Amino acid sequence: MQTDPDFNSLLPTHRLDRRGFLLTATAAGFALATHPVSAQTMIHTDDTGLATGTASIDTGTGALPIYHAAPAQGGPHPVVLVVQEIFGVHEHIRDVCRRLAKLGYLAIAPELYFRHGDPGKYDSIPALLKEIVSKVPDEQVMSDLDLCVAWAAGHGGNTARLGITGFCWGGRVVWLYAAHNPRLKAGVAWYGRIRGDASGLNPRHPIDVAGELKAPVLGLYGAQDQGIPAADAEAMREALKAAGKPGEIVIYPDAGHAFHADYRPSYREAPAQDGWQRLQAWFKANGV
Repeated sequence: MQTDPDFNSLLPTHRLDRRGFLLTATAAGFALATHPVSAQTMIHTDDTGLATGTASIDTGTGALPIYHAAPAQGGPHPVVLVVQEIFGVHEHIRDVCRRLAKLGYLAIAPELYFRHGDPGKYDSIPALLKEIVSKVPDEQVMSDLDLCVAWAAGHGGNTARLGITGFCWGGRVVWLYAAHNPRLKAGVAWYGRIRGDASGLNPRHPIDVAGELKAPVLGLYGAQDQGIPAADAEAMREALKAAGKPGEIVIYPDAGHAFHADYRPSYREAPAQDGWQRLQAWFKANGV
């Protein structure tokens, strides 16, 4: 199994902040994700003016839990799928949904590991990768995301304006979904893996589907990422160009992996804020 880049970004560099741990350890997967944590950098978006909550979607093989956030008034709202890091739908991912809802979107974050286990029960990243993450088939993920789109259509979403964004594990999924769903208008992939070994569950990776994208993708990467070489991001840029596919790759020179994760020391404020502004402009320019 190929190690997820998030593993390299989570090796402890200083003592865990106890206050930050106690504040954040309640959400699924969040305690594991925050080693080490910085309480000073964590961003919290309130739900004032929003309709937020949880729901479940019948997949035929179980009930898919989702978190959703949207403006409390008006609609139908354009839809953005938010795809988790390896740690599941923890508080940071929920906060991203609320940030998008403040911009006028119906944001949906599905628990894409639900058939395979609860990431909140793991205190070891290698065990999480081996026992859950490595068992999730790409085909299943694509199907679950399609079901989220169908759910959105019946719950105040305008699926004619459909976008997707995701982080690390979810960043890779963004590229794959852009090659999967012809209804997608745009995607934003945050430091998603581009290359990898083919397997039965993960037969292809973003570099393999560059010529099949059905929607433009903005890829946001860090030049200091120890898991995803900048050369891979450059290769994706060239693959998009060679295939004549619209897309953009941004590589931040001083950022490493997980630079948007404001609850971890990997957070880099300037690239994170620039990336967020680019996400908004990308969605608007592409009809989301």
